Amino acid sequence: MIARALKRLFDIVVAAGALLMLWPLLLIIALLIRLKMGRPVLFRQERPGYKARPFTVYKFRTMTVASGDAANVSRDAQRLTPLGRTLRDWTLDELPQFWNVLRGDVSLVGPRPLLMQYLGRYTPEQARRHDVKPGLTGWAQVNGRNGQSWEDRFALDVWYVDHWSLALDARIIWRTMASVVKKEGIAQEGHATMPEFMGSERSREPGAVGK
Repeated sequence: MIARALKRLFDIVVAAGALLMLWPLLLIIALLIRLKMGRPVLFRQERPGYKARPFTVYKFRTMTVASGDAANVSRDAQRLTPLGRTLRDWTLDELPQFWNVLRGDVSLVGPRPLLMQYLGRYTPEQARRHDVKPGLTGWAQVNGRNGQSWEDRFALDVWYVDHWSLALDARIIWRTMASVVKKEGIAQEGHATMPEFMGSERSREPGAVGK
């Protein structure tokens, strides 16, 4: 499909250009993290991609190194450092993901890749968010980001899957830049981003897929 090929070409051009132009900023951020927080500089985690196939996502580390369960999101707000909060406020922690875009793991626009442990908690409808590549930003991110409920967020992701177009991607990218400047919907109160998704009521019913 020509539109899909153009989307991938746009991803490559933008990601390669961003890495080339932003490498001084990437280096400065890496040095600040190394000086203020120590090693590692990068946060690596396995996330589900297209058709839920796992890949390794790269971000700048924003939290102190976890002891015990590194995926315990209930403690994330306490582990978030002042430098890490600044990086998140301006979405600078996401910059290494341009490498993921270049590799083809993610697209510039698509549903955000979440935790592997959520896969068994989705309803069949919510799981359709994996019918396209995940993205650095998406329809849910420009319609509330982390300030919305999980159910609303997944509904927006599925809406994007059903209504995708190059024009919609352009609209999302434009609105993303505005959201970053305004620093809207970065986190829910008491959390670094959002509380852990434990499953919708429908996904917890007897016989539900992934129960």
